[in-house]
Amino acid sequence: MFKKRQDIIQLSDHFNYKRLLRFTFPSITMLIFTSLYGVVDGFFVSNYVGKTAFTAVNFIMPVLLVLSSAGLMFGTGGGALIALTLGKGSKKQANAHFSMLVAVSAIFGIVLAILGLFFLRPVVAFLGVRGALLEDCVAYGKVILPAIPAAILQYEFQCLFATAGKPQLGLYITLAAGFTNAILDALFVAILPWGLFGAAIATAVGQFVGGIIPILYFARPNTSLLRLTKARFDGRALLKICTNGSSELMSNISSSLISMLYNVQLLRYAGEDGVAAYGVLMYVNFIFLASYIGFSVGEAPVIGYHYGAGNFDELKSLLKKSLAVVSSFAVLMFASSLLLARPLSLMFAGYDEGLLAMTLHAFSIYAFSFLFAGFAIFGSGFFTALNDGLTSALISSLRTLVFQVAAVLLLPLIWGLDGIWASMVVAEFLAVLVAAAFLAGKKKKYHY
Repeated sequence: MFKKRQDIIQLSDHFNYKRLLRFTFPSITMLIFTSLYGVVDGFFVSNYVGKTAFTAVNFIMPVLLVLSSAGLMFGTGGGALIALTLGKGSKKQANAHFSMLVAVSAIFGIVLAILGLFFLRPVVAFLGVRGALLEDCVAYGKVILPAIPAAILQYEFQCLFATAGKPQLGLYITLAAGFTNAILDALFVAILPWGLFGAAIATAVGQFVGGIIPILYFARPNTSLLRLTKARFDGRALLKICTNGSSELMSNISSSLISMLYNVQLLRYAGEDGVAAYGVLMYVNFIFLASYIGFSVGEAPVIGYHYGAGNFDELKSLLKKSLAVVSSFAVLMFASSLLLARPLSLMFAGYDEGLLAMTLHAFSIYAFSFLFAGFAIFGSGFFTALNDGLTSALISSLRTLVFQVAAVLLLPLIWGLDGIWASMVVAEFLAVLVAAAFLAGKKKKYHY
């Protein structure tokens, strides 16, 4: 019994490399499995429905991610404030923040779903999509949109399970949601002739599993640090949560908008094949970046707790170890992307030689972005954990909006299609420089 209690990791513990990785591993895995939703849909749609439907999924997914990304804003901003409150010893107040946050995000999700259904077709048409591709985008989106409230809650709880000291439980629920999605995809698309509609249904059901089960857990007496109580609106706390989590919201919205811009540029330079090739790159990008985001999300409550408790030596140690972990991830992901380029391309584009060749060439350039992406993501997440939402938002907005927009608009004028593939590499490198500057400049203020 004593040994079991010793194995439990608390936010107040000292974190060596092993403990840090153990604590963040569930959050990393949760984000990866959530990213696999689109990958699973893409695999079945590409191989069983066709290239136009596959292109439609890749085109509409960024639009849907813009809406569900509100969950990361609530989760990261709320998790930071709740962890800081727990670090100060006020568990009752932490539960009050937590309960209000869940209620507000659920209502917000319902509003977004209604607006999304109303504006879906005009938005997709505005992006230049026409004909069968437009109809497939709208058909897929109309099925997913009613599940947006659950998707927002799922993203939110993925952050808050770590804050509650139960990252492992969050992982189990995310695994259940992911396997639900995969099994239903196989049933509805590969076995039953439901096509694109079946893929959308599978994703929506998976999101409901991931968003509703946590509510049932936290609504009952449990062994975590948090429990849902009677929600009371606190405008000041909500403003702080939204401000602090705005960097993650900005990062995800910007990434989705950039994906839309990439798709528009690729339609211009390479047609539907370009959008399909970019879709394969994005599947790898979602999974690899989910690893960095998951690490930052998983570590955030630890950073917030120790900062709130004034444990600055531990804060310094966490920063040093985190940079070492991110560096190791960067090398591993770069090498993996090169090794996996051909098998992944064959999985999604093996039926078309021209599309396969384009995808492999794109991989050879795009892979270099994985060497840099993690540092800016961690830098932004680090300042979110310190409740410095402004600095976090600046890093995210420069990384995901300013640098990427400039690169994807300017580089194709010089290098054509290769300029589009290289734009992410250039943008991520510039973002590393910005994150490093802020980490150096804020050192004395936060004592890390």
